[in-house]
Amino acid sequence: MSPTLLLYRVLLPIYVVVAFPAWLLKTARRGGFGSGLGERGSFYGEVLEFEPCAAVHVHAVSVGETLLAMKLIRAWRERDAAKVLVLAVGTATGHAVAVEAKMEGVRVIYQPVDFRFMVRRYLDRFQPSQMVLVEGEMWPNLMLECARRGVPIRLVNARMSPRSKRRYRKLAAWVRPIFSKLDWVAVQEPDDAEIWSELGVRQVKVTGSLKFDPGAGAPPAPRAEFVAMLDACAAGRPVVLAASTHDGEEELIGRAVREAGGFYLCVPRHAERRAEVREALESAGFEVVLRSEFHPPVSPESAALVVDSTGELRDWTASADVVVIGKSFLGIGGQNPAEAILAGKSLIFGPHMENFEPLATRLVGCGGAKRVADEAELLAVLRDLIGNPAGFIEETAAAKAVLEGHRGATGRILDLLDDE
Repeated sequence: MSPTLLLYRVLLPIYVVVAFPAWLLKTARRGGFGSGLGERGSFYGEVLEFEPCAAVHVHAVSVGETLLAMKLIRAWRERDAAKVLVLAVGTATGHAVAVEAKMEGVRVIYQPVDFRFMVRRYLDRFQPSQMVLVEGEMWPNLMLECARRGVPIRLVNARMSPRSKRRYRKLAAWVRPIFSKLDWVAVQEPDDAEIWSELGVRQVKVTGSLKFDPGAGAPPAPRAEFVAMLDACAAGRPVVLAASTHDGEEELIGRAVREAGGFYLCVPRHAERRAEVREALESAGFEVVLRSEFHPPVSPESAALVVDSTGELRDWTASADVVVIGKSFLGIGGQNPAEAILAGKSLIFGPHMENFEPLATRLVGCGGAKRVADEAELLAVLRDLIGNPAGFIEETAAAKAVLEGHRGATGRILDLLDDE
């Protein structure tokens, strides 16, 4: 047994015990109890004879990765309607989004915790034909057990930030025994290929980004019920959407939107933060309307609409005029700008888009997005945009041109997955 695996197996139980109370609290906030959480321990309520055996298993953890996995699965089933898949997710929110989608031919389960006996019980039950990991969900015991059983393991839409590359290069000797179990990795950018080879991956394929593929699925479209809500709140003002905001960003962006003369539509990253978001915006002078208990505001001129639901960001984006990316001001890493680009919206983000490089730099370089340093710069850009909306048509066209470099990525990934 390698020192890496030994250390992992010693530390995993300690980590689970320490993290368990926080996990219970988070699960309660997100309504996860009663959604089949026994599957995290590889206990299943479905009768065994009705389970899909020898299906492809797609693993995703966060909501974002789950949505990405669903995008891949839909494209796969469009190509092969008889394809049966299992989508294994890591969070209650991701599970809810996947179940509500009601995808035909797809069994949605929770990923088992990465203890060997749980992984073995999961694999014994489903006997997957291949394991598809989305973006970076590599669990050592799962990977080693799949390799021992001859189950192919593929990682799709892989990327690494410069910071992650530096860290992994220092730890290459330690992680190589785990990474070498991957049959191949599909990376988003040519610049990402070298690091995966250094980490022991046998084959590295450059496919482009599944996330940024503009040809995979229809662009976001407005929903009539959302348009009606905005009509009741915005009073004719341009709608500025703050997408996937993190703690503290709601009021920062909101102040700039209000002062610039726009209507503030806020979609926090985590819906369970609704109470603290509401309190923060009310303290800043907004009349807050929650999407979950919608009613027309008493004073539309001071209103802000907070979307405290999950899985709707894409549709709200279609109804906005301007999109400001969250986790890019007070958080680190940023959030996905692709939906805003595909919807043809003017795009603004803060100084921290590390998780979406080199895309963010390319967007700024071609004039397809505005990068601002702080609230003052955000206000200036919003004033310019709201005062001269026609001047930003070229921006949206330039942003879409950047995504064109990823067109066909979904098909290229599926070609690799189908080539067994």
